[in-house]
Amino acid sequence: MSATDLSNGRFREVRQGDWERLEALIGRIERGRAASLSDEDLFELPVLYRATLSSLSVARETSLDADLVAYLESLATRAYFILYGVQPPLWRRIRYFFAVAWPHAIRSIGRETLVGVGMLLIGTLAAYLMVMRDPAWFYAIVPEDLAGGRGPQASAAELKAALYQSGDALGVFATFLFTHNAQMALLCFALGFAFGVPTVLLLLYNGCILGAFLAIYVPKGLGFQAIAWLSIHGTTEMFAIALAGAAGLHIGMAVAFPGRVSRSEAAVTAGRTAALVMLGVVVMLGVAGVLEGVGRQVVRSDAVRAAIGGVALLGWIFYFYVMPVREADVHG
Repeated sequence: MSATDLSNGRFREVRQGDWERLEALIGRIERGRAASLSDEDLFELPVLYRATLSSLSVARETSLDADLVAYLESLATRAYFILYGVQPPLWRRIRYFFAVAWPHAIRSIGRETLVGVGMLLIGTLAAYLMVMRDPAWFYAIVPEDLAGGRGPQASAAELKAALYQSGDALGVFATFLFTHNAQMALLCFALGFAFGVPTVLLLLYNGCILGAFLAIYVPKGLGFQAIAWLSIHGTTEMFAIALAGAAGLHIGMAVAFPGRVSRSEAAVTAGRTAALVMLGVVVMLGVAGVLEGVGRQVVRSDAVRAAIGGVALLGWIFYFYVMPVREADVHG
């Protein structure tokens, strides 16, 4: 037996399982049985296709037998038309995003998320201490439109009334606050390419706004009421901002420290993960908008408001970090 025969045999032995699996999936689709494919089958197709292309490239470069090259060319061509001509149903793609892609993307940027949450907390604490020491800092930190007439000069009765009022005034303010936080989230993400520096500053500033508000309520004995008022939507909204910042930092770190690949390649790879995170952030902001625009006006009990905010936060943590995500699905 020649060395070439041994090479062909070894090459087939190692890779033939992938070829046969791909051919079986293609055959089912070509026979009109695409609906019988599971989610795992559909998401396995591109992986097997890329493996077949790799095999074809090796076969050509090492001058393996012509029959094998012709077989791989035919298989790759069939897979190409199947893969790019047939897409999973929309509902399956949506289900895959929420069940696998989004939580896995969040878990992959865990360090950046900790940094994002840390920056928000540091900003909150710093601004709280600054305003408690000198109330004039409140006006330097919080924009007039966002303050909505509230400030250190407001009485306890006025501040308390703002927590429980309903009607058009609160609806306008809720809309403004949601728009502000949504813009903040998008900026945290978009400016991440600049090595993450603007993202860190924005996260700190957003935390400062929260801390400044708390510093005008706590001295008047309204700390719990203010936290409950904010938490019904704030746990979701602030978490979304932290994740948007983490996505921006993920890109910034890839640009600053690309490793063995070029900066552009590192940025593209990080950008795919960050894009999945940001798609989910949009969903979170939508949920926060509903809680802010409806729930906070309907629910008047401080305990219930705090409970809703706490349950929402625990729900997101469970969904992102505890819920099982099968590794096979991630790579599918």
